[in-house]
Amino acid sequence: MEKGKLIILAAPSGSGKSTLAKMLFDDFEELKFSISATTRSPRKDEVNGVHYHFLSKEDFQKRIDAEDFLEWEEFYSGTRYGTLRSEVDKKLETGYFILLDVDVKGAVNVKRIYGDDSLSLFIQPPSLKVLKQRLEARGTENEYSLGLRLERASEELEYADQFDQVIINDDLDTAYAQVKHAVSKFMNLI
Repeated sequence: MEKGKLIILAAPSGSGKSTLAKMLFDDFEELKFSISATTRSPRKDEVNGVHYHFLSKEDFQKRIDAEDFLEWEEFYSGTRYGTLRSEVDKKLETGYFILLDVDVKGAVNVKRIYGDDSLSLFIQPPSLKVLKQRLEARGTENEYSLGLRLERASEELEYADQFDQVIINDDLDTAYAQVKHAVSKFMNLI
């Protein structure tokens, strides 16, 4: 069996990355999702090992110290999320294409590790002004958290040139057509 490959999606928050990832899963049965680890508590109906690997803060730190993560990050709330290398490698050994929906710096690190066995796509908002409007429309941000997200987005945009392809999500259908084409080509389907 041929070893699988990675498809990495990364973007500033509010750029449409999760929507595009869902669309990819709907169109590509060969694509599997890598289950992330987190220190947050499970939400109603979430199952350990299915939705996330739920770890205590102590266990998460032990995994960091053991270098078990391909990438990890601590978010504003103090909650940590990360991608376990063992989770990814196990699925790659079975020949699957694995989709990673990760933060921008983590994506750069994963690309560095997997090289040509990975495709990294940077989903970029058309502008910071549009990104701000999208984040405000969600209704989930207060002024402080909105400011943090926009500041972070501005920093993340500087990493775009380290990706295999940059896709500007100004129009969802157009952006998805570009993502789908890049993924199809990487998977040797076209």
